[in-house]
Amino acid sequence: MNRPAAAVAVAACLLSAPPLYAQNAAIDELKGKIFDARMAQQTFANGLKYCNELRGKSFYYQLRNRILNLEEYFHSLENLVKAQVFNPEKRRPWSLEDAKQRWEEVKRQAQVDKEKCELVQSLPELEKRLEELQKASAASEQKE
Repeated sequence: MNRPAAAVAVAACLLSAPPLYAQNAAIDELKGKIFDARMAQQTFANGLKYCNELRGKSFYYQLRNRILNLEEYFHSLENLVKAQVFNPEKRRPWSLEDAKQRWEEVKRQAQVDKEKCELVQSLPELEKRLEELQKASAASEQKE
């Protein structure tokens, strides 16, 4: 069987699959989210206590175990460039390009931190939904 025909055959099987397949896919997706939330709980444990502040306008600075405000951090970067402070990472004074690069990194970090907090906070609801789906799946399997 050639590749396009195989793809069509697989797609046809999936489309004609019983609702149980859809339930199993939803269960697997929920299990994946729960796994991610538990991993975030472990790897971001120190930052979790700051979740009420991690709403996209701040980020968790792990080395100092504190929250840094993005706006204040931006002004600090500007000052580093103006004062030509030595940038140990680049082994030269801070440049505007260095500051822009770091600014993009911390903005992404703020978003990632916000998403980790939201994921961990949703863990009880995810576990509850998983339990409900598993019960529904078991009930539908018994009917068949």
